Amino acid sequence: MSPFNQNEIEDFEKFGYVFPVEVLSDSELKTCREKLESFEATQDGKLEASQRNKSHLLFKWLDDLIRDPRILDPVEDLIGSDILCWNTIFWIKEAHSQSFVSWHQDTRYWGLSSKNVLTAWLALSPASQKSGCMRVMPGTHRGEVLPHDDRYHHDNMLTRGQEISEGVDESESVLMPLEAGQMSIHNYRIAHASGPNDSDDRRIGISMHYMPPDTKQIVGNWDSAALVRGQDDFKHFEPTPVPRNDFDPDAVQFHEKATQALRSVLYAGAEKNTRKL
Repeated sequence: MSPFNQNEIEDFEKFGYVFPVEVLSDSELKTCREKLESFEATQDGKLEASQRNKSHLLFKWLDDLIRDPRILDPVEDLIGSDILCWNTIFWIKEAHSQSFVSWHQDTRYWGLSSKNVLTAWLALSPASQKSGCMRVMPGTHRGEVLPHDDRYHHDNMLTRGQEISEGVDESESVLMPLEAGQMSIHNYRIAHASGPNDSDDRRIGISMHYMPPDTKQIVGNWDSAALVRGQDDFKHFEPTPVPRNDFDPDAVQFHEKATQALRSVLYAGAEKNTRKL
């Protein structure tokens, strides 16, 4: 049975986002968070910058998650039955952290040719307005990409501190709060942002980026993706290995190559290249 009805699909095409979508049970949520935080405890309580991207290559439980039907079924409703997962990113704001994400559109930086790339954003802890949940500008996924500047703010979680320089109207923005275990889905062309975490708990989210296989990488010379449903008749991306366990040596080696390639894409044209992935 389709997760979305026709009206919901049409609303997504018009506005560019949908939420909330139920994914994880309380017990599954607890297990995922415990696995993440148990690993973090082995290295001073946080992920290294290089571990935040393409993270499904490092953590077996996350590779399993990007293939979960509760995530893929809604994605299929929106982009079709053949699905690649291009990237996974951890978005962690510590309690009472000033970390924020400025207004931006991912299509400006990712080098992907398709207009149908989706982000499924899964909350492992509550993502409320107080904890800095995402907000979007409905309809901005349609039309031309807005102008951006690179501002490199210390607390900005984006690689270049990229920020839309004109065209944002906060009065028209929509908050997308999520309970732990829920996810939102948005088109990667939509303008989105999030504020600092003023709550007493960490705000932990995972973004999973899905695309149809006809998508090409038009900035970088090489890129990778995981085929998570259907088939890939185009072969524009090198298939990522499926890790046998956490930090599987073959997957770790591939992760190093994949994140270096991603870095070259994200910093293409930038005046500075100051942060590791």
